[in-house]
Amino acid sequence: MPKKIPLRQCVGCREMKPKKELIRVVKSPEGEISLDFKGKAPGRGAYVCPNSQCLKKAIRAKALERAFSAPISQEVYDLLLVRMEADALDS
Repeated sequence: MPKKIPLRQCVGCREMKPKKELIRVVKSPEGEISLDFKGKAPGRGAYVCPNSQCLKKAIRAKALERAFSAPISQEVYDLLLVRMEADALDS
């Protein structure tokens, strides 16, 4: 029997995709928000496609704020965008 592939929904484009294709945005138990490329960090997670357009859509729709039930400062969003764009250049 083939192994079931876990699916997650991107908070930007709202498409269901395999978990391994998405980047996890995590809110740690201390309240810090960061990108989790390995998917193993402790805390509440929300998933976004690995392109900055989906992250920008999620920011515009305040999808991450809803997912984490907490306000997120613009500095955090800027850091997430910079880190995602830098990671895209490395690939």
